[in-house]
Amino acid sequence: MAEHKHGEMDISVQEKTFATFMSMVTKGTIFCIVLLIFIALVNG
Repeated sequence: MAEHKHGEMDISVQEKTFATFMSMVTKGTIFCIVLLIFIALVNG
């Protein structure tokens, strides 16, 4: 069994995936808020 050495694994792919996920969540949230405001304005 190999010895585990903390911090040696390449996590660049995971970091990029997480950054993309957070970007999509942020954009989705902003879209939902804008959509709700638009619906509220249209319904008067």
